[in-house]
Amino acid sequence: MDATVRELIDRNEIADLVSRLGVVLDEGRFDEMKSLLAEDVTVRTPGGAAQGPEAVIAQASRNHRPEQPIQHLITNLLVDLDGDRAAAARANLVVHFGATDGGAEPTTAPAPPVEYTLGEVYRFGLVRAPDGWRFASIETTPLWYSGTPIRPPRAA
Repeated sequence: MDATVRELIDRNEIADLVSRLGVVLDEGRFDEMKSLLAEDVTVRTPGGAAQGPEAVIAQASRNHRPEQPIQHLITNLLVDLDGDRAAAARANLVVHFGATDGGAEPTTAPAPPVEYTLGEVYRFGLVRAPDGWRFASIETTPLWYSGTPIRPPRAA
């Protein structure tokens, strides 16, 4: 296969992988994360640090509560390919954690809804596995926020 065509395919597959990460986090489909992660994956976010797929999935499920609507907007993906690795990949992230009241009419005086928006930079390490590209590392650097963050409970 022509090197230019291979590079275009790789970039498309990596962009798809990044988009899938946002979708599984938004929709709480944490079991699907395993197909996105390398066996030795490491993650460092404001929600904590984890190593290995099971620990990363556990951290994601703690930090993305099912009662709170969440939307990850991932843009400006830049990838520096180096064969079967992409050690330098960067994207912008705006993640909105919506009100926890679910929008339902309250029957009693509810607690005020909590909304929180966070602007971050994603940095990814990627590796080609036999069945496609996988995250070797995921790191976020917060740049700004608006609202009051909910602190998820830490693992015991």
